[in-house]
Amino acid sequence: MSDEKQKKPKAAGEHAPKGDKAPKGDKAPKGDKAPKQKAEPAAEKAPRAKQPREHVVARLAQTYSREVVPALMKRFKYKSLMQVPRLAKIAINIGVGEATQDAKLVEAAARDLEAIVGQKVVITRAKKSISNFKLREKMPIGCRVTLRRAHMYEFLDRFISVSVPRIRDFRGLSDKSFDGRGNYTIGIKEHTVFAEIDVDKITKIFGMDITFVTTARTDQEAYELLKSFGMPFVKRQEVLETQQA
Repeated sequence: MSDEKQKKPKAAGEHAPKGDKAPKGDKAPKGDKAPKQKAEPAAEKAPRAKQPREHVVARLAQTYSREVVPALMKRFKYKSLMQVPRLAKIAINIGVGEATQDAKLVEAAARDLEAIVGQKVVITRAKKSISNFKLREKMPIGCRVTLRRAHMYEFLDRFISVSVPRIRDFRGLSDKSFDGRGNYTIGIKEHTVFAEIDVDKITKIFGMDITFVTTARTDQEAYELLKSFGMPFVKRQEVLETQQA
């Protein structure tokens, strides 16, 4: 007899190798359960017609395109619409110096600022530690927010029409707060001048700095732009020199 082992046929009870799987159809169903019948597909619902979203344009945005642009082109004799200065953004900043003693004041200032602008604000933190002021690095000391496009025009409209007339002893905004590059900054001592703030619910009165950033190249162009929007600048009397005979 040869040394080669003859392969014996496997019995019926033995398992087949992993590679040679039995076809799925040979498996017997478990128990005596009848095969489940597929449910009939439900009637397809008709797609809902999408209603067009109402697009509301800010009032001052329309005023700028209809009235301000033609007036500035005539005033400065621009040759192209792209030369006309426009309002780029509005930056609002609140500094809380007492936050070194009470950190909750920053949260209160941020909550009030969000109510005023209707937008999420950013918490500002100290860049370095100063021992004399009990200030540590990365300590929250204020909040800020930047408004653009529709939010910018809506805030400007509410600021000019509602908030400015509520300033105590108001006699007009100063026209000397331009930085030489067409940007205008105004300081508000009490944030309660905004109608969105409920005086009975505030914990402390905060001041804020509001910067109107424009694309004007000179202060005169920026002044005329903001004045065209209705910014109530102080009226100065021009003294006319007369020649004596």
